Amino acid sequence: MEPIRTRLWQILEPAKQGDLASAICDAVIFTLIACNVVAAVFGTVETIERAWSRQLELIEAVSLTIFTVEYLARLWSCVADPRYAAPVTGRVRFALTPLAVLDLLVILPFYVSFLTIDLRVLRVLRLLRVLRLAKLARYNRAALALAEVVRDKRAELVSTFVIVAIMLLISASLMYSAEHEAQPDKFSDIPAAMWWAVVTLATVGYGDVYPVTPAGKVIGAIVSVLGIGMFALPAGILGAGFSERLSKEQRNRHPPVCPHCGKPLH
Repeated sequence: MEPIRTRLWQILEPAKQGDLASAICDAVIFTLIACNVVAAVFGTVETIERAWSRQLELIEAVSLTIFTVEYLARLWSCVADPRYAAPVTGRVRFALTPLAVLDLLVILPFYVSFLTIDLRVLRVLRLLRVLRLAKLARYNRAALALAEVVRDKRAELVSTFVIVAIMLLISASLMYSAEHEAQPDKFSDIPAAMWWAVVTLATVGYGDVYPVTPAGKVIGAIVSVLGIGMFALPAGILGAGFSERLSKEQRNRHPPVCPHCGKPLH
């Protein structure tokens, strides 16, 4: 039983080089996810839903069955991984991992939908099928690399978001002081002024709220310039993280050698 469990876990995990069965499994799941996302998107078009309702229901039934079997198989075979070796607590730890929770959220709305009568709730639950697109991350090495970069740079990213939050609060407070008397309807309080701060720092500028006083225009210009730099910081941090990761992988594949003897340098 243990060899079967271990082999099943290897097949369900992203394929390693030379593992044909795992590669086929990945391809099937990848194709099924893509079909489900297409069906979920076009299923919201009334004419398409009427004309292809039977086909859409068939895709839903088949995919639900496969995704349910896949989730249960992962839950049963996860103990083959040393991280989840304990029969009970190990499976609980696996079930609480982000990807396992996502797998459960993908199939749960179908079963929960039988417990409700409100059709509006059913429609909202059915929209959760789009979450299946996120399952592609399990089979996409680039997405996994992005997740590792975000994890490695989480301290810098959190610091950046804290700075942005402080900038939002300061900008809203200054604009409230400058524009409250001139536009009491649009800058009635600091929380209302934060809408202007968000769209200005994000360089969106919808134009529904804007300063009219000289002091407000000066503040708005400064905040607009700062917004370009503030929202470029996360992209710069992630870009640097990707560069470091690629350099590390390149060093691992092609370690530097001694120019004299030709042996790898450690």
